[in-house]
Amino acid sequence: MRILVVEDQREIADALRMMLERRKYAVDVACDGEAGYELLLRGTYDAAVVDVVLPGRDGFALCRDARAEGVATPVLILTARDAVEDRVRGLDAGADDYLVKPFVEAELAARVRALLRRAPLALRPTIEVGDLVVDLGARTVRIAGRDVPLGATEFRLLEYLAANAGLALSRAQILERVWGDDFDGSSNVVDVYVSAVRRKLAAAGARDRITTVWGVGYSLHA
Repeated sequence: MRILVVEDQREIADALRMMLERRKYAVDVACDGEAGYELLLRGTYDAAVVDVVLPGRDGFALCRDARAEGVATPVLILTARDAVEDRVRGLDAGADDYLVKPFVEAELAARVRALLRRAPLALRPTIEVGDLVVDLGARTVRIAGRDVPLGATEFRLLEYLAANAGLALSRAQILERVWGDDFDGSSNVVDVYVSAVRRKLAAAGARDRITTVWGVGYSLHA
């Protein structure tokens, strides 16, 4: 799952990114309201954590304008403002939740999980492809009842393949969804991670689940 963080204070933005990545989410960071708004309009995020005081366009306006454009991504407003009227303003702008700084990491994580339950993929708390089960809430993978230990990027890769089981996904599609638009490395990274996931699935007793679609990319099958 991919989460957008819109926060202009670099230290806080980096802390949020690392906190979420430790929980195996893919994270993009925007450091001003305009950039955050443009990213949110793409509709490729499962949730967004948005600060209120931002350069260019504040968090309230960002949320309100995105909702006016039909963006349904769940939004958590994160701010130092704790007045009731500010909370009401944020919720009226279209935010789904509101958390005041300073916050406890465990509470933020719980609120993000709650947001993700409202996201389209969260209508399926697990993705099942044959005896392969990807648990989106617990961020775990099991095959025929056996745990498959995956790193954060490996999990996101398998999650994306499982969510599109049977479809041929190009390397470009996988790069955009798993690594993000700002990734400037080689597309060979997809091949490296696919090989790693294949090895771990095979070690759990499942071979040939991810097939190579020559000239395109990869596909996952039951």
